[in-house]
Amino acid sequence: MQPLFEFGNWLCQPVVFYTGLLAAFAGALACRGFLVKTKAAASLLDIGLLMFGVSTLNPQFAREATRPDNAALWTMLFLTGLCLWVAFRQAVDNDARLRQGLKPEEAEAATARLHVWPHLLYLELVVAAFVTALLLLWAIGLSAPLEQPADPANSPNPAKAPWYFVGLQELLVYFDPWIAGVLLPLMAVTGLVCLPYCDRNPEGVGHFSFEKRRFAIAIFLFAFLLLWLAPIVVGTFLRGPNWSFYGPYEPWDVHKLSAANNVNLSQLFWQDLMRFLTGQPRAMEAMHWFKRELPGFIVLALYLTVVPAVVARIYKKLYEQLGFIRYSIVILHLLVMLAVPIKMYLRWAFNLKYVIFVPEFFFGV
Repeated sequence: MQPLFEFGNWLCQPVVFYTGLLAAFAGALACRGFLVKTKAAASLLDIGLLMFGVSTLNPQFAREATRPDNAALWTMLFLTGLCLWVAFRQAVDNDARLRQGLKPEEAEAATARLHVWPHLLYLELVVAAFVTALLLLWAIGLSAPLEQPADPANSPNPAKAPWYFVGLQELLVYFDPWIAGVLLPLMAVTGLVCLPYCDRNPEGVGHFSFEKRRFAIAIFLFAFLLLWLAPIVVGTFLRGPNWSFYGPYEPWDVHKLSAANNVNLSQLFWQDLMRFLTGQPRAMEAMHWFKRELPGFIVLALYLTVVPAVVARIYKKLYEQLGFIRYSIVILHLLVMLAVPIKMYLRWAFNLKYVIFVPEFFFGV
């Protein structure tokens, strides 16, 4: 089993892991017609359960996977996959019916309408009672994973937030606290608030459909699965002592050496690039902070101005449908969202910590 575990550790290296997730995400959307079949979904579930069972033979994986803290996380992962499968199954069926000139299943079912009272409220009451009973049994069967009172002389290593916040803790590796803990969650909320006002496409309303909402569904799932769910999994299972990256089967060694990811864009420009071009690096200590960080400001300005203009020119129909204001709101949220994986890859590939770093004002991007 050891070669299999070593291969699993290699697959969970940062660049390989996230690149694999991107490829799997694109492949799942492209092959949705096959994946929604019952036999295909059952086969994937069986493979996943088999891999989980084999993985529990490894002590490190078994210890982390069976922690009481992670019971809710495993449940969420399963329910997320189940709900996505049900939704895409209905979407694929409706898309096939629409291509044949038929109405979606929801439109035909809408002819037999029921009143909210008592039918819907009775159903909601039953569901609420079931969920309450389930939570009660959960609370009785699983002990709360509470630790000892905090001791400043004995801090845990690693010190992890609860599983529902560990994704934000993972983002702190790549961004300043004001970005990872304030700006990115705020942009997620404002994006959801602005969504019904910016997306005025009347197609696909009232029924499940992917082909009518390719862009909106793909972007939403990308943000939810790869930028929210994936960091939670990484922070829970792949981060160990000193918040270093570990494979799922790799023993946690507190003395593991990690690369010092503390190179800023200004250093790459004024020292490395100037040394390559002129043979003489520039002394950054005597520079004014604005001149020192000017390359970063230029890169950020180009990212926030040139990219939207190029996208608007390529997708003229989208720009005309949205208009200037709605397009600006949409593209701003998309650029902030895409900045997360971009910054991750820059950190892994070039050890880049900050694009703009102004310690004089405690500011970093």
